[in-house]
Amino acid sequence: MKYENIEGVPNFECKEYSKKKKKYCVCIPIINEGDRIKKELEVAKKHKISDYVDIIICDGDSTDGCTDDKVLKSLDVNTLLIKKDEGRQGAQLRMGFWWALERGYEGIVTIDGNNKDSIEDIPKFIEKLEEGYDFIQGSRFIKGGKAINTPFVRLVSVKLIHAPIISLTAKQRFTDTTNAYRAYSRKYLTHPEVQPLRDIFVTYELLAYLSVRASQLGLKACEIPVRREYPKKGKTPTKISFVKGNMNLMKILLKNMKGDYNAPKEENK
Repeated sequence: MKYENIEGVPNFECKEYSKKKKKYCVCIPIINEGDRIKKELEVAKKHKISDYVDIIICDGDSTDGCTDDKVLKSLDVNTLLIKKDEGRQGAQLRMGFWWALERGYEGIVTIDGNNKDSIEDIPKFIEKLEEGYDFIQGSRFIKGGKAINTPFVRLVSVKLIHAPIISLTAKQRFTDTTNAYRAYSRKYLTHPEVQPLRDIFVTYELLAYLSVRASQLGLKACEIPVRREYPKKGKTPTKISFVKGNMNLMKILLKNMKGDYNAPKEENK
């Protein structure tokens, strides 16, 4: 089925393999992840993650065959959403959020699809959503978390630049702020002063914005320990280029600090 011309949502196609089964879902943004997403979903199946959440793949229109219907169905994927519009991670997440909210989920977990994260920890996020938390950030840097083979430059950037700026903006301390492994309550995503379904969120703006807005609005936010493991050898699985990508991230952080992404006041009435 095709979805087009929805305000704040990129045009996309939907392949619904199953009806809504769970109270919560996990949205996994991917593009040309090859075997990485398959391996991640195999871990999810091993740990029976589909017993806790409906698995939603938010694809950026991959061309490498990683979204083969037969494979996804065999690995308990509930729905495949395929973006047919401009934008990167932010657009994929808006697509996934809209679909999930329309379907009536009470909360959404997000996780990268490159097999770096401990997808088996999803039940921990669900526990926190059930406890009434609105934003739950996964962290490899708190007690119980594991940071394995993290590139040195990335480690320094997160600890000395990204996390301090996000924490200052959020008015609450967070330690692993580039980590997309997190969860959001329906209450948070539908709050009139949040409004995540806006076209300004194209790349990594939405990730930064949602890291800070919950605590700014007095909603409940916390961190939980997770594992993030980079491969020992070979190219680091990331969509962020070293120079241009990191410069753009800094611009996003500064705009976020100024409140440039906050919902327009006239829309808050």
